[in-house]
Amino acid sequence: MNELLIRGIRIHWDRVAQDSYLRRIPALCRLDSLDFSQNIVCFTGENGTGKSTLLEAIAIAAGFNPEGGSRNFLFHTRETHSELWSALSLIRGYRQPKDGFFLRAESYYNVASQVDEYDDGTGYLDGYGGISLHEQSHGESMLALVQNRFHGNGLYLMDEPETGLSPQRQLVLLQELRRLQNSRSQIILATHSPILLGAPDAEILSFDGHSIQLVEYEQTDSYRVTKMFINDRRAYFCKVDGDA
Repeated sequence: MNELLIRGIRIHWDRVAQDSYLRRIPALCRLDSLDFSQNIVCFTGENGTGKSTLLEAIAIAAGFNPEGGSRNFLFHTRETHSELWSALSLIRGYRQPKDGFFLRAESYYNVASQVDEYDDGTGYLDGYGGISLHEQSHGESMLALVQNRFHGNGLYLMDEPETGLSPQRQLVLLQELRRLQNSRSQIILATHSPILLGAPDAEILSFDGHSIQLVEYEQTDSYRVTKMFINDRRAYFCKVDGDA
Protein backbone atom coordinates (compact mmCIF):
# COMPACT_ATOMS: atom_id res chain seq x y z
CA MET A 1 0.00 0.00 0.00
CA ASN A 2 1.21 3.50 -0.87
CA GLU A 3 2.01 5.18 2.46
CA LEU A 4 3.04 8.53 1.01
CA LEU A 5 1.55 11.57 2.68
CA ILE A 6 1.35 13.40 -0.65
CA ARG A 7 0.92 11.05 -3.59
CA GLY A 8 0.93 13.76 -6.22
CA ILE A 9 -0.27 17.15 -7.34
CA ARG A 10 -2.66 18.57 -9.92
CA ILE A 11 -2.48 22.08 -11.37
CA HIS A 12 -5.62 23.91 -12.49
CA TRP A 13 -4.33 26.43 -15.02
CA ASP A 14 -7.72 28.10 -15.35
CA ARG A 15 -6.97 29.63 -11.92
CA VAL A 16 -3.73 31.23 -13.13
CA ALA A 17 -3.83 34.63 -14.82
CA GLN A 18 -3.08 34.62 -18.54
CA ASP A 19 -0.26 37.14 -18.11
CA SER A 20 1.32 35.32 -15.13
CA TYR A 21 5.05 34.65 -15.36
CA LEU A 22 4.25 31.06 -14.36
CA ARG A 23 3.06 30.47 -17.91
CA ARG A 24 6.54 31.37 -19.18
CA ILE A 25 8.43 28.76 -17.13
CA PRO A 26 8.92 25.86 -19.59
CA ALA A 27 8.99 23.00 -17.07
CA LEU A 28 5.87 24.29 -15.30
CA CYS A 29 3.62 25.70 -18.00
CA ARG A 30 3.07 22.25 -19.54
CA LEU A 31 2.59 20.53 -16.18
CA ASP A 32 -0.93 19.39 -15.37
CA SER A 33 -0.12 16.63 -12.89
CA LEU A 34 2.82 15.07 -11.12
CA ASP A 35 2.84 11.81 -9.17
CA PHE A 36 5.33 10.79 -6.49
CA SER A 37 6.46 7.21 -5.89
CA GLN A 38 9.16 7.51 -3.19
CA ASN A 39 9.23 9.03 0.27
CA ILE A 40 12.09 11.29 -0.77
CA VAL A 41 11.73 13.39 -3.91
CA CYS A 42 14.46 15.69 -5.22
CA PHE A 43 13.74 18.60 -7.55
CA THR A 44 16.87 19.51 -9.50
CA GLY A 45 17.75 21.70 -12.46
CA GLU A 46 19.23 25.03 -13.43
CA ASN A 47 18.43 28.29 -11.70
CA GLY A 48 15.09 29.71 -12.79
CA THR A 49 13.56 26.43 -13.94
CA GLY A 50 10.75 26.49 -11.37
CA LYS A 51 11.98 24.09 -8.67
CA SER A 52 11.54 26.44 -5.74
CA THR A 53 8.34 27.89 -7.19
CA LEU A 54 6.69 24.48 -7.26
CA LEU A 55 8.07 23.43 -3.87
CA GLU A 56 6.82 26.65 -2.31
CA ALA A 57 3.36 26.14 -3.83
CA ILE A 58 3.20 22.59 -2.44
CA ALA A 59 4.22 23.88 1.00
CA ILE A 60 1.55 26.59 1.08
CA ALA A 61 -1.12 24.22 -0.24
CA ALA A 62 -0.13 21.82 2.57
CA GLY A 63 -0.75 24.55 5.16
CA PHE A 64 2.75 25.86 5.83
CA ASN A 65 3.79 29.48 6.19
CA PRO A 66 5.10 30.81 2.83
CA GLU A 67 8.31 32.00 4.52
CA GLY A 68 8.93 28.69 6.26
CA GLY A 69 8.39 27.01 9.59
CA SER A 70 5.74 24.65 10.86
CA ARG A 71 2.02 25.00 10.33
CA ASN A 72 1.92 27.01 13.57
CA PHE A 73 4.18 29.75 12.19
CA LEU A 74 1.86 32.60 11.27
CA PHE A 75 4.28 35.50 10.76
CA HIS A 76 5.00 37.23 7.46
CA THR A 77 7.44 39.96 6.47
CA ARG A 78 6.91 40.33 2.74
CA GLU A 79 4.74 38.33 0.38
CA THR A 80 6.93 37.09 -2.45
CA HIS A 81 5.30 33.74 -3.20
CA SER A 82 3.56 33.10 -6.49
CA GLU A 83 -0.13 32.41 -7.10
CA LEU A 84 0.63 28.81 -8.07
CA TRP A 85 -0.40 27.44 -4.69
CA SER A 86 -4.01 28.56 -5.22
CA ALA A 87 -4.15 26.62 -8.50
CA LEU A 88 -2.64 23.48 -7.03
CA SER A 89 -4.42 20.48 -5.53
CA LEU A 90 -2.61 17.92 -3.39
CA ILE A 91 -3.40 14.24 -3.84
CA ARG A 92 -3.06 13.10 -0.26
CA GLY A 93 -2.47 9.61 1.07
CA TYR A 94 -4.49 7.91 3.77
CA ARG A 95 -2.07 8.84 6.58
CA GLN A 96 -1.95 12.14 8.42
CA PRO A 97 1.53 13.52 9.25
CA LYS A 98 2.36 13.88 12.93
CA ASP A 99 5.03 16.47 12.22
CA GLY A 100 6.05 18.84 9.46
CA PHE A 101 8.24 21.77 8.49
CA PHE A 102 8.95 23.96 5.49
CA LEU A 103 12.64 24.88 5.33
CA ARG A 104 13.22 27.73 2.91
CA ALA A 105 16.83 28.90 2.64
CA GLU A 106 15.82 32.28 1.21
CA SER A 107 13.88 33.31 4.32
CA TYR A 108 15.60 31.16 6.93
CA TYR A 109 16.74 34.26 8.85
CA ASN A 110 13.10 35.24 9.38
CA VAL A 111 12.23 31.77 10.69
CA ALA A 112 15.18 31.86 13.11
CA SER A 113 14.00 35.24 14.39
CA GLN A 114 10.48 33.92 14.87
CA VAL A 115 11.75 30.94 16.87
CA ASP A 116 13.43 33.40 19.26
CA GLU A 117 10.23 35.41 19.52
CA TYR A 118 8.11 32.35 20.21
CA ASP A 119 10.54 31.31 22.96
CA ASP A 120 10.17 34.40 25.16
CA GLY A 121 11.44 32.47 28.18
CA THR A 122 8.95 29.62 27.76
CA GLY A 123 11.46 26.94 26.78
CA TYR A 124 10.17 26.82 23.21
CA LEU A 125 13.78 27.02 22.03
CA ASP A 126 14.52 23.67 23.67
CA GLY A 127 12.80 21.97 20.75
CA TYR A 128 15.40 23.50 18.45
CA GLY A 129 18.46 22.43 20.43
CA GLY A 130 18.31 25.00 23.22
CA ILE A 131 20.52 27.58 21.47
CA SER A 132 19.23 30.46 19.40
CA LEU A 133 19.57 29.68 15.72
CA HIS A 134 21.02 33.18 15.33
CA GLU A 135 23.86 32.34 17.73
CA GLN A 136 25.21 29.66 15.41
CA SER A 137 26.63 29.75 11.92
CA HIS A 138 24.08 29.32 9.16
CA GLY A 139 25.20 25.76 8.53
CA GLU A 140 25.27 24.83 12.22
CA SER A 141 21.81 26.24 12.83
CA MET A 142 20.41 24.47 9.78
CA LEU A 143 21.66 21.13 11.06
CA ALA A 144 20.48 21.91 14.60
CA LEU A 145 17.01 22.57 13.22
CA VAL A 146 16.86 19.28 11.32
CA GLN A 147 18.43 17.21 14.10
CA ASN A 148 16.31 18.61 16.94
CA ARG A 149 13.05 19.76 15.36
CA PHE A 150 12.41 17.16 12.63
CA HIS A 151 10.99 14.33 14.75
CA GLY A 152 9.91 11.95 11.99
CA ASN A 153 6.61 10.54 10.77
CA GLY A 154 6.09 13.91 9.10
CA LEU A 155 6.11 15.96 5.93
CA TYR A 156 9.30 17.95 5.36
CA LEU A 157 9.70 20.37 2.47
CA MET A 158 13.20 21.74 2.02
CA ASP A 159 14.37 24.39 -0.42
CA GLU A 160 18.14 24.27 -0.99
CA PRO A 161 18.98 22.96 2.51
CA GLU A 162 22.63 22.64 1.49
CA THR A 163 23.04 26.42 1.69
CA GLY A 164 25.79 27.20 4.18
CA LEU A 165 26.82 23.57 4.63
CA SER A 166 30.31 22.25 3.91
CA PRO A 167 30.54 18.94 2.02
CA GLN A 168 31.14 17.17 5.35
CA ARG A 169 28.04 18.74 6.87
CA GLN A 170 26.05 17.86 3.77
CA LEU A 171 26.92 14.24 4.47
CA VAL A 172 25.58 14.69 8.01
CA LEU A 173 22.39 16.15 6.56
CA LEU A 174 22.19 13.18 4.21
CA GLN A 175 22.27 10.90 7.25
CA GLU A 176 19.43 12.91 8.78
CA LEU A 177 17.40 12.53 5.61
CA ARG A 178 17.96 8.80 5.85
CA ARG A 179 16.73 8.87 9.45
CA LEU A 180 13.59 10.64 8.35
CA GLN A 181 13.12 8.23 5.46
CA ASN A 182 13.18 5.35 7.90
CA SER A 183 10.66 7.01 10.21
CA ARG A 184 7.74 6.99 7.74
CA SER A 185 8.37 10.58 6.72
CA GLN A 186 8.05 12.13 3.29
CA ILE A 187 10.66 14.63 2.13
CA ILE A 188 10.46 16.85 -0.93
CA LEU A 189 13.50 19.02 -1.53
CA ALA A 190 14.90 21.31 -4.20
CA THR A 191 18.67 21.03 -4.41
CA HIS A 192 21.78 21.53 -6.53
CA SER A 193 23.88 19.34 -4.24
CA PRO A 194 25.27 16.16 -5.82
CA ILE A 195 25.60 14.82 -2.27
CA LEU A 196 21.94 15.26 -1.32
CA LEU A 197 20.81 14.01 -4.72
CA GLY A 198 22.58 10.77 -3.81
CA ALA A 199 20.06 9.93 -1.09
CA PRO A 200 19.24 6.21 -1.33
CA ASP A 201 16.01 5.40 -3.20
CA ALA A 202 15.37 9.05 -3.98
CA GLU A 203 13.11 9.95 -6.86
CA ILE A 204 14.95 12.63 -8.85
CA LEU A 205 12.89 15.00 -11.02
CA SER A 206 14.81 17.25 -13.42
CA PHE A 207 13.31 20.63 -14.32
CA ASP A 208 15.74 21.19 -17.19
CA GLY A 209 14.20 21.21 -20.64
CA HIS A 210 10.56 21.70 -21.54
CA SER A 211 9.06 19.25 -19.07
CA ILE A 212 9.77 17.66 -15.71
CA GLN A 213 11.54 14.34 -16.25
CA LEU A 214 12.38 11.44 -13.94
CA VAL A 215 16.15 10.92 -14.18
CA GLU A 216 18.84 8.73 -12.71
CA TYR A 217 21.39 10.22 -10.34
CA GLU A 218 24.19 9.98 -12.90
CA GLN A 219 22.10 11.91 -15.44
CA THR A 220 21.82 15.05 -13.32
CA ASP A 221 23.92 18.07 -14.25
CA SER A 222 24.95 18.43 -10.61
CA TYR A 223 26.60 15.01 -10.75
CA ARG A 224 28.03 15.27 -14.27
CA VAL A 225 29.51 18.76 -13.90
CA THR A 226 31.00 17.98 -10.47
CA LYS A 227 32.49 14.72 -11.74
CA MET A 228 33.96 16.41 -14.83
CA PHE A 229 35.56 19.17 -12.77
CA ILE A 230 36.98 16.86 -10.09
CA ASN A 231 38.35 14.37 -12.61
CA ASP A 232 40.13 16.98 -14.72
CA ARG A 233 39.90 20.51 -13.40
CA ARG A 234 42.99 21.62 -15.36
CA ALA A 235 41.33 20.68 -18.65
CA TYR A 236 38.36 22.85 -17.67
CA PHE A 237 40.55 25.91 -17.10
CA CYS A 238 42.46 25.26 -20.30
CA LYS A 239 39.15 25.37 -22.16
CA VAL A 240 38.03 28.53 -20.35
CA ASP A 241 41.35 30.26 -21.07
CA GLY A 242 41.15 29.12 -24.69
CA ASP A 243 37.66 30.57 -25.12
CA ALA A 244 38.64 33.88 -23.53
